[in-house]
Amino acid sequence: MAVIESEETTILNDIIKKCKSLFGFQVFEVMPIKRGWLNLKWKITTSEGVFLVKQYNKERFKHYNLEVLLLAFSQQQRLHKQGFPCPRLLSYQGNVMFETDNGELFIVMEFCHGQVFPAGMLNTNQMYDLGRFTGMMHRVLNDGTLMKKKLTNFIPPSREDRLEYWNSVLGNIDNSSLEHLVPIMERQYQLTKELSIDEFALIKAGWAHRDLWVDNLLFEKNRLGAILDFDRLNYDYPQLDIARAIISCALHENCLKLDTVEAFKNGYSEHISIDSQSLISSLRFLWYLESTWWIKIDMDQFTGPPNRFKKEMLWLSENYNELDSLLRGC
Repeated sequence: MAVIESEETTILNDIIKKCKSLFGFQVFEVMPIKRGWLNLKWKITTSEGVFLVKQYNKERFKHYNLEVLLLAFSQQQRLHKQGFPCPRLLSYQGNVMFETDNGELFIVMEFCHGQVFPAGMLNTNQMYDLGRFTGMMHRVLNDGTLMKKKLTNFIPPSREDRLEYWNSVLGNIDNSSLEHLVPIMERQYQLTKELSIDEFALIKAGWAHRDLWVDNLLFEKNRLGAILDFDRLNYDYPQLDIARAIISCALHENCLKLDTVEAFKNGYSEHISIDSQSLISSLRFLWYLESTWWIKIDMDQFTGPPNRFKKEMLWLSENYNELDSLLRGC
């Protein structure tokens, strides 16, 4: 009886064939890694070591900019060479992204060991180390090697545009089963109406990771093992990296663990000075960026990471004005 291969197996075999021709290693063992959205990943044990293979889903890749992605890979390589904990990408004739005979795009990198911790569960030692390396990353990325851009990736919308958006969301709540969302949306509207836009104008643009949350962090006990997934690296706001790391790693059961926030700040300050007001502004700015992504009419159906992101944005909206008193002592 003929064996019908799954699509995933076909893709894997295609990639392994290409890897053998590029790098000359033999593959002894393959283990799928079920993390991420659409893109496929495998841990492969070979005659030359253990690597991680990441395939780029053809449909999802339509939303990528290849030039920006290759720039991100080049910075990952640069950071690795300077001792930053991130995986080294395998290269062949100067290239790090490869294409199989069947048109599958993929990269191969060193496999990094470590543990992914649940959101909000990092201790002070881990947060200090994360802060230290986040500061190093921002210092290296913004050392003048990369040119500044005229526009950031996130262009903050005007207050009027955001007020119109939240009004439209409120107008779409026409089902009695969604009435519990009305005060939540009204809260977003009122915050937008009252917030100080001038506070955001003081946040400096620069090159940033742009995806710094628990799923992209590996720890070996109290030490940061690796920061992963540089695909979204771009010219934006480094302080959004800070805010995303803090809200992802320090918010536990609707409570922000202030000792771990202070530990992150102390670590970050080894490379770049940051004060309490910068932390406060960063978290508020993160809400302004992400609230429309996760506070939505269908958010009750969210599961997995989107459900966590929703809870983070709700916490920020509920504590927006209290961040001053909460973090002033950090």
